[in-house]
Amino acid sequence: MWSQKRPPRVAVVGQGAREHAIVWKLAQSPRLPELFALPGNPGSEGLATCVDVAAGDLDALVKFAQDERIDLVVVGPEQPLADGLVDRLAAVGIPAFGPMQAAAQLEASKAFSKRLMQEAGVPTARFATFTDVEQALSYLRTQAIPVVVKADGLAAGKGVVVAQTLAEAEAAVRGMLEGNQFGASGHRVVIEEWMQGQEVSCMYFVDANVVVPMIPARDFKRLRDGDEGPNTGGMGAFAPVPVVTSDVIDRVTKTIVEPAMRQLAVQGITYRGVLYAGLMLTEDGPKVVEFNARFGDPETEVILPLLASDLFDVMWAVAHDELRPELVAWRDEASVCVVMAGREYPAKSDVGTPISLPEELPERVIAFHAGTRRGDSGGVETAGGRVLTVSAVDRDVPAAIDRVYSAIADIHFAGAQYRRDIAHNWQR
Repeated sequence: MWSQKRPPRVAVVGQGAREHAIVWKLAQSPRLPELFALPGNPGSEGLATCVDVAAGDLDALVKFAQDERIDLVVVGPEQPLADGLVDRLAAVGIPAFGPMQAAAQLEASKAFSKRLMQEAGVPTARFATFTDVEQALSYLRTQAIPVVVKADGLAAGKGVVVAQTLAEAEAAVRGMLEGNQFGASGHRVVIEEWMQGQEVSCMYFVDANVVVPMIPARDFKRLRDGDEGPNTGGMGAFAPVPVVTSDVIDRVTKTIVEPAMRQLAVQGITYRGVLYAGLMLTEDGPKVVEFNARFGDPETEVILPLLASDLFDVMWAVAHDELRPELVAWRDEASVCVVMAGREYPAKSDVGTPISLPEELPERVIAFHAGTRRGDSGGVETAGGRVLTVSAVDRDVPAAIDRVYSAIADIHFAGAQYRRDIAHNWQR
């Protein structure tokens, strides 16, 4: 535990809604941390000192942490983790919340992740990996349809195609391996069997010795109502998920998370931070769709509002291998969030469109800023594909649905698009 008499100095790396939610929750800590957001966004301004350092500038991030005597660095996005930011910080003696580069391969390379699951006996879809187009196409023609084609590397949540026809699957393979659709991230592809069931997100706080589950959430990847349209980084989420009972969580812990962590340890890799297990609840039990090495987005924006514990204490414990289950407690309520995106998302970002936000949002509603910036006049304007994530907490999911959509009616920017059916399947 934090033992200094002074408040801790904490830097949060990243600028999206996930990072705004982390800053917002850390600001509630009784430790009264002095918070810095690098680079942060307009939503973070009243909670933290925003510093114009990009999340990808590892040299500048490490220098800032050293110069400002930062006690803990919280890494939000996946790319700095994959690039080794935590390793760089450890080399100069600065604690961080997030896995080192070797552990972050669980997200940075789907081929690595699938091999590890295979070695650990973790239930997941059958798969094969390819770098050669003709070999991949030949394999595809032997597979059942639908089939899933994934870029091996990081692709901002968009490198997955659930192909409904062989032609669509072949086009996805060619787009990644020949068309450079996702750059180097798509120069190797993973082809998986399609799994049927309900998707859920189960995130865990993890240190060298202990894994502690968070409450489960479900996100919605498709752009439009009815789960239509292209895949996105996520258009909304809700928590908890009633079908994910404590028995299901115990099963996920024992058959998926703990075996995966043990297998990493066999390879000499220690994992610290958040492990995100994207799961399919199949007739044969939970199976892994994917692992991520950080908080999910938008799942974070529904889970952290339900956290009853001090997030700083939990993060500090994780960074120092002092995590205990009793440090993590949850409110007996529900949360729903809805992403408001720009007109052409996910194909194109929206930049420079003024945003009209009420001076005060309704009680228990938070608008987490995702892709926003300050305009020349000082107002808030769009600066990304996903612009705002509006979250609401209430006694149960239906009440939270009503609360969040009521609040969205008073938030405006030209061309805003959002789903009207987030959490429609909350009972399943």
